[in-house]
Amino acid sequence: MAVALVFVWLGMVLGISFLEAPLKFRAPGVTLPIGLSIGRLVFRALNAVEVVLAAGIAVALVVGDAGWVAFLVAAVALVVQLFAVRPALTRRSNAVLEGQDAPRSRAHYAYVGLEIIKVVALIATGVALF
Repeated sequence: MAVALVFVWLGMVLGISFLEAPLKFRAPGVTLPIGLSIGRLVFRALNAVEVVLAAGIAVALVVGDAGWVAFLVAAVALVVQLFAVRPALTRRSNAVLEGQDAPRSRAHYAYVGLEIIKVVALIATGVALF
């Protein structure tokens, strides 16, 4: 069960963070405010599902003993994203959506870096569980 949950989580992060997020801004007619509005909804949903998947993996790992370290790296990266990086991203997107001229946020780089850490950790977790 843990292996399936790990790879579902990995697939969601790869599909949304590295495919959907950058591509939506290239679609005709998608302005920065529209892209940010879509991104906020998508990432809020992704993060909620990630929390559920992380909880499921934690429960499954209690039964076994493989993959704990890599899983904890992924879980900590998620917690940092939710509580340290997302608030800064939300402040910027709120400002843009209110029509303010907000400078690009460096928090995006932190979020992407944490996504890369999660991807590597989830792959390691999945491999350890096999």
